[in-house]
Amino acid sequence: MSMIFFACVVRVRDGLPLSASTDFYHTQDFLEWRRRLKSLALRLTQYPGRGSAEGCDFSIHFSSFGDVACMAICSCQCPAAMAFCFLETLWWEFTASYDTTCIGLASRPYAFLEFDSIIQKVKWHFNYVSSSQMECSLEKIQEELKLQPPAVLTLEDTDVANGVMNGHTPMHLEPAPNFRMEPVTALGILSLILNIMCAALNLIRGVHLAEHSLEVAHEEIGNILAFLVPFVACIFQCYLYLFYSPARTMKVEPLANPFPHRSGFSVFISDTNKAASGEAV
Repeated sequence: MSMIFFACVVRVRDGLPLSASTDFYHTQDFLEWRRRLKSLALRLTQYPGRGSAEGCDFSIHFSSFGDVACMAICSCQCPAAMAFCFLETLWWEFTASYDTTCIGLASRPYAFLEFDSIIQKVKWHFNYVSSSQMECSLEKIQEELKLQPPAVLTLEDTDVANGVMNGHTPMHLEPAPNFRMEPVTALGILSLILNIMCAALNLIRGVHLAEHSLEVAHEEIGNILAFLVPFVACIFQCYLYLFYSPARTMKVEPLANPFPHRSGFSVFISDTNKAASGEAV
């Protein structure tokens, strides 16, 4: 019997879905929990580490480390240790397949959809395979959960997340910072004056040539533009001198190892499946 129904990998800072398992369930209750998971992904920065939201039939478990989080919809009979062991395994597989630069620069949803094949293999093993190595890993997770219990979210918490996402609750907006420009130096003032003079000369020459050319011939339009285009360029350069022009940059933070006492985390997989998993990665 399947206990893990759906899994996805999201970026923590903005909730962008990076990859997800193929969805084979289309019941109304399951789709409702999918919406809860999507809205909860937008608030992962408020719940670092592990967390759970449980209902009557389904439960959501998530585990975030650095800027990558793994989330899953499981059966209510699924043990928490098993769900978090599954999520931790997914985290290791994903971070081993993609570096932090690619993850940080991803701009569209499901940019790493090919990772679905790895999610399906790991999910299948947790749903149908039982081995001594998996039991050992579950015991380690259980010990960690006792030392540091996961955050427990109620259904009201996910409902609030839905309200925020759909715009039904007020959002507290902070005023934008006021930018103060540095004082203009003497060289800057001289450059501004020269630009204004050049713009004026180009405008006078262009207008004078236009008046003369319209009386003589219509082939002098190129010569007129030769003065008017520099005039526009000088005016634009003066605008850049006088007004602030903002620029936006993005900084990608390196992803730290959340388990310094471990060199890796693995689940028992047969040799054939290991080879297939390696080729998929």
